[in-house]
Amino acid sequence: MTADTWYAVKVRPRFERTVLTHLQARGYDPFLPCYSVKRQWTDRVKSVELPLFPGYLFCQFDFNARFPILSAPGVNFIVGMGRVPVPVPPAEIESIRSLVKSGLHYEPHPYLAVGQLVQIEQGALAGLIGLITEVKGNSRLILSINLLMRSVSAEIDRSWVRPINPSSKQYFHLQSGDAEVRSLAKSQISLKTKVS
Repeated sequence: MTADTWYAVKVRPRFERTVLTHLQARGYDPFLPCYSVKRQWTDRVKSVELPLFPGYLFCQFDFNARFPILSAPGVNFIVGMGRVPVPVPPAEIESIRSLVKSGLHYEPHPYLAVGQLVQIEQGALAGLIGLITEVKGNSRLILSINLLMRSVSAEIDRSWVRPINPSSKQYFHLQSGDAEVRSLAKSQISLKTKVS
């Protein structure tokens, strides 16, 4: 594994910021995407920042040097298949990073596994690939982290998108990315059994 590999880290409920601080103190650069939501109290309305993926954050680290991550207060485990951590595809992390930086309104969305894949051609999200859906007459782009089975939606202009043809090389590349993650997980399992 290289230090460029992203993993999803499962943390205790409401411990995302605590774990973020501990991992930063240990020299890591974790990624905790958040979104703003207005909450009503009896005397006021307040805007609060909540984790986009409650109970999870993302971190780049070497698979063989994962003890500092696992020993951080509040960390439950590294998301994977069985006991073997599975990396999150870098394209999915970059999609979420681009969305957070875009300035568009976004929020958590129920996970969608099937739908029309589109590529954004204009605006702050140009180049991103996701699913398109319609909510209350507005078009929304759905970006997914497949390993966590979680999604995020952002409101977009329908004229910004171009459908991706399932027979195109681009669609094949997206599908092969998921296959690479599965084969990487299998190689880690076989590596573990050979070392034991």
